[in-house]
Amino acid sequence: MHKTLIEVTERIVERSRETRQAYLQQIDDALLQGPRRGQLACGNLAHGFAACGQDDKTDLAANVKANIAIVSSYNDMLSAHEPFREAPEQIKQAIKEAGGVAQFAGGVPAMCDGVTQGQAGMELSLFSRDVIAMSTAVALSHNMFDGALYLGVCDKIVPGLLIGALTFGHLPAVFVPAGPMTTGQSNKEKVRIRQLYAQGKVGREELLAAESKSYHGPGTCTFYGTANSNQMMVEIMGLHLPGSSFINPYTPLRDALTKSAAQQVLKFTAQGEDFRPIGHAINEKAIVNAIVGLLATGGSTNHTIHLIAIARAAGVVINWDDFDELSQVIPSLTRIYPNGQADINHFQAAGGMSVLIRNLLDAGLLHGDILTIGNDRGLQQYSQEPYLEGEQLLWRESPAESLDKDVLTDCSNPFDATGGLNVVDGNLGRGVIKVSAVKPEHRFVEAPAMVFDDQDDVITAFKAGELNRDVVVVLRYQGPKANGMPELHKLTPSLGVLQDQGYKVALVTDGRMSGASGKVPAAIHLCPECADGGPLANVKTGDMIRLDAEKRSLEVLVDQNEFEQRIPMAAHRKNSETGTGRELFSVFRNNVSSAEEGAANFFKN
Repeated sequence: MHKTLIEVTERIVERSRETRQAYLQQIDDALLQGPRRGQLACGNLAHGFAACGQDDKTDLAANVKANIAIVSSYNDMLSAHEPFREAPEQIKQAIKEAGGVAQFAGGVPAMCDGVTQGQAGMELSLFSRDVIAMSTAVALSHNMFDGALYLGVCDKIVPGLLIGALTFGHLPAVFVPAGPMTTGQSNKEKVRIRQLYAQGKVGREELLAAESKSYHGPGTCTFYGTANSNQMMVEIMGLHLPGSSFINPYTPLRDALTKSAAQQVLKFTAQGEDFRPIGHAINEKAIVNAIVGLLATGGSTNHTIHLIAIARAAGVVINWDDFDELSQVIPSLTRIYPNGQADINHFQAAGGMSVLIRNLLDAGLLHGDILTIGNDRGLQQYSQEPYLEGEQLLWRESPAESLDKDVLTDCSNPFDATGGLNVVDGNLGRGVIKVSAVKPEHRFVEAPAMVFDDQDDVITAFKAGELNRDVVVVLRYQGPKANGMPELHKLTPSLGVLQDQGYKVALVTDGRMSGASGKVPAAIHLCPECADGGPLANVKTGDMIRLDAEKRSLEVLVDQNEFEQRIPMAAHRKNSETGTGRELFSVFRNNVSSAEEGAANFFKN
């Protein structure tokens, strides 16, 4: 085991000692009360199975069979969730065949950052994670269940489901992916058309045609954003069946894995002999594995927020220092867009998760002794891949090495010796920067600031030619307290054009960028945020700013006494409190923690 991995894990264990002990006591107390269904009054129980068939009523009344909750993010507007349409019936049948009962316990909302990107609805996006966690708790609150299956894929959905599942940590849990859509138009061509549109060289009709070729069918978007980072993370923590994350929807193998996941959770209920509650499975080592996977694959910066909230739901306290220290020793092993031109289907074809996990285990960069939902208790089985022999689902050892080393490599010959994420610090606060897609020559920028409070104003300035210079775009008042911390990926094409024209360009913001953070250096999640008195609010247009991603520093080059004596500039932006449902989310904006504390409304450190 790598020395740094051991040291970081031990530090997290010590930091989390009190909160983890309190969490385990809470879920163990729930377990001691036995299956809650047996404690329901007759009227409660009758309501709980009133819509069931007679056989299920008999089984649930006698409390002799395990009852499994299905919690799903299904809707048929969003491509990633549409494949869950048939899953509940598949699951119910599979569980019945295995000797259990399943009920659809509840649905959770699922919004798409791709649809809301640059729109008012994006200001609900981050907080939808906590709504999903609460919706999951509502679904499980009827105390009818011995285990649960969680069906979710995208950005806030999986973190929300996982936080909700961990609040019912005495129950075993299996997560069920839907898989990515098949490969459409190349990412290189998609980016080319987007930048031409940003320059006004093609129209909306050409842009829509290109986007429709990229996002063209059921399944997750194929670039390596937050959705696919979710799937990697859940599998490397042992909550997916081995090798199941990136199998395309509506294929025989995908259907077989869904049915097998359903039957797997039955093995782990308290009524059996191999009890595996999720609260015991997701511990300090599992969380460290998730961080390692994120760094090794150049995954989404959103997980520097989500993983902190997920960990805290399990009583584990992590911070950005843990990400930063691990990033210095975890090699970059993948080239998936935006960190390359390949998509997630290319990664899967090259060997996918099984080859990645095998490499990291062999290098001593993962904890193998975690409690998983595989047939074996540890992570070693996750170096295997699923396949069908006739109609029988089986697992076999993965290829000994990657089948395409331009997409997936090994620890002895990494694409980069370090991970794809750094923490930056300085007199503008503390934030994160994703460097895995940023070329080395673009990782240092020293240039005058241009200050904005609304991303649309940045686009307007770009179109007017006002950004045709070396520039650090400072976008303020974009943190969770200010306006819900929307993603700012809408800025990428315009800033990318400037960089391609030879200008030194960077973005500095207290907002989020995206799982698709790309080639432009972006220091994001600045804490404290401007709405909480952060120093970024003191920056004026013309101030020189130095961003050094490799030395991990961020400074405004102004006399410090003068800078501190400035009166923070108030925000000048459009209303972010009403319309598109935002008035309903004021309670979140008013109570949210900082980005480094997980931007959460509960489980605050």
